Amino acid sequence: MRLYHVSKSYSAGHFALRDVSLEFARGEFVFLTGPSGAGKTTLMRLIFAAERPSEGQILVLGRNAPRLGPRAVPPLRRRIGVVFQDFKLLPRRTVEENVAMALEVVGAPRREARARVFAVLKQLGLQHRRFHHPPSLSGGEQQRVAIARALVNEPDILLADEPTGNLDSKTGREIMDLLGGLNRDLGLTIVMVTHDPIVADHAQRRVMFSDGRVVSDERGARA
Repeated sequence: MRLYHVSKSYSAGHFALRDVSLEFARGEFVFLTGPSGAGKTTLMRLIFAAERPSEGQILVLGRNAPRLGPRAVPPLRRRIGVVFQDFKLLPRRTVEENVAMALEVVGAPRREARARVFAVLKQLGLQHRRFHHPPSLSGGEQQRVAIARALVNEPDILLADEPTGNLDSKTGREIMDLLGGLNRDLGLTIVMVTHDPIVADHAQRRVMFSDGRVVSDERGARA
């Protein structure tokens, strides 16, 4: 995944990103850090083709994301899992139904979908919760359900936007251990936004943003 001189402006003279060039290798676990409004979430949205850059090119899984037509964007997104800070689970649907939604979108046969959902829930230790509803789960369990939903399509890339932001420190460490295991065991490429300096200090690679620019790109301990 590569970004070449990417800028994003929402209004004249106001840039969320300025001339960003980055390369993420397959299997990397990369942390994006920096203050609020620095451009981290905007970068994630550009990778996911939720927005288009004002300038520059973004190559994602061999495709030039900004140039994709409306029909080509959904197939790309199916290869990218996304996890949000606020989980974005539907409270009136069961855990199983929330995870299965990602397969319903691609038209997976019901029997195959149920088998894949059960497999990913078991992988994350949630199979016993599959008929529960999100409000009955702890914050950590809800985030694991959100991760299961992101993984059920077997993506090549996982984007995580502040996945520990609404969790206490112990649960946050558990989620980080889970993501680290997915990175190591599956070779999953993970790009994660975090404001937590303790989390970021254990990054395999940390890219820091300020005012829409990359101000440092450091490699450290493995997450």
